[in-house]
Amino acid sequence: MGIHYDYKSTKGNKLMEKQAKREKKLAEKKAKRLAKDGQVVGEVKQKTLDTSKPITLDFLTNPDKE
Repeated sequence: MGIHYDYKSTKGNKLMEKQAKREKKLAEKKAKRLAKDGQVVGEVKQKTLDTSKPITLDFLTNPDKE
């Protein structure tokens, strides 16, 4: 009976520790992902369309065009 008594009395603490560990792991992954994305965002230039040219169907559907 001592094992069961011990399990119930420590169950809440163990669940809280597991959740804290899980949240810490997720926070580390998120920080790592944001750091990785931050480097890429600085290097990538945004392409803008030339406003003097009309948008045609060929422009939208041609996969070989830049």
